Amino acid sequence: MKQNLCERFLKYVSFNTQSDGQQQCVPSTHHQFVFAQALRQELVSLGFKEVQLSDKGYLTATVPANVDNIPCIGFVAHLDTAPDYSGENVSPQIIENYNGKDIALGLEEVLSPEQFSSLNQYIGQTLITTDGTTLLGGDDKAGIAEIITALHYLLTHPEIPHGKIRLCFTPDEEIGRGADHFDVEGFGAEWAYTIDGGEIGELEYENFNAATAVITATGNNCHPGTAFGVLVNAQSIAARFHAKMPLKDTPEFSCDYDGFFHLIGMEGVTEKATLTYIIRDFDLTLFEQRKRWLADLVEKYDNELQCGKLSIELQDSYLNMKQQILPHPHIIDIATQAMVNLDIEPQIKPIRGGTDGARLSYMGLPCPNIFTGGHNFHGKHEYICLESMEKAAQTIIEIAKLTASQYSKK
Repeated sequence: MKQNLCERFLKYVSFNTQSDGQQQCVPSTHHQFVFAQALRQELVSLGFKEVQLSDKGYLTATVPANVDNIPCIGFVAHLDTAPDYSGENVSPQIIENYNGKDIALGLEEVLSPEQFSSLNQYIGQTLITTDGTTLLGGDDKAGIAEIITALHYLLTHPEIPHGKIRLCFTPDEEIGRGADHFDVEGFGAEWAYTIDGGEIGELEYENFNAATAVITATGNNCHPGTAFGVLVNAQSIAARFHAKMPLKDTPEFSCDYDGFFHLIGMEGVTEKATLTYIIRDFDLTLFEQRKRWLADLVEKYDNELQCGKLSIELQDSYLNMKQQILPHPHIIDIATQAMVNLDIEPQIKPIRGGTDGARLSYMGLPCPNIFTGGHNFHGKHEYICLESMEKAAQTIIEIAKLTASQYSKK
């Protein structure tokens, strides 16, 4: 299984599948559809049933049940990688029997346990890293590799009892659109798991409430030589506004259940400038307070301007799935027991981010999140442990077995 996982993962990361939030087409980049087509051919060749690729880039398939009267469950991963760091020409490095020392990433970059203490738990194991020039793509090509490897194992081992199992690989998760065209009714699962988490043992059913705020500063342009009393620099308005934002209410000063404001983009010219923030909080009341506070700050500063204008557009992205998961505790219990059976210590904690599962849970498909084995997603220091990937695949198999075992007794 480990070799199959490694080969699949290395093949999958060779596809550049960055999504693009500036595009309105679905998927937002053609690269994702190319990858989905390749996966479709692989699933058919491996014997999966009901393999379908929609015109929106959603790939679904089935492992038929070999035991009657078992709930249909699902596993979900996403095709795209983060748009804000290069996913082109990924050149992975395989570090066997990791010795606990610095890992050279190309000529200048280093993956060091002094900076990333998580490396210390993988001494003696196999790591897959970047070459220091791109991200790796474990988010979420590791999840895809683990799902396919695990479910193919069930297909080729009919002695293992299980109900009907569905898989879906979605586009554009990284730009918040992964559930936009997900056909929950057609998927047909009673519950599912996204395989989109981090280090081994992670099991998550809480995530941020999330929104995006685009703040637009409007000015007036003219020749700087005749600018007196006429020119209004929108970029200066935007810069002065950002200086009013709380310095430490940001991701780099936040952990655990802390929320934040995060400036993710700024662009402009004299006539017009925009600031794009993401707003995050686990507590729904505090989340709403954050949105109101930011809108009030924009209005206050706009009223203070002698010239120019400042406005805001707010759009919710997803909500905390906790309220949708708690009424179905067996979903968490099964995943927890699966890990325990495999000598994995479950780490039940909140996601300081979001997954397709957050939105799917509000669409009627309860969908907590399970580890892939990766670290440092969305950047050049990303790495993943092959042994953890194997444990993730085994956890998927064990969940299928436990579901069949528990419901066959009813």
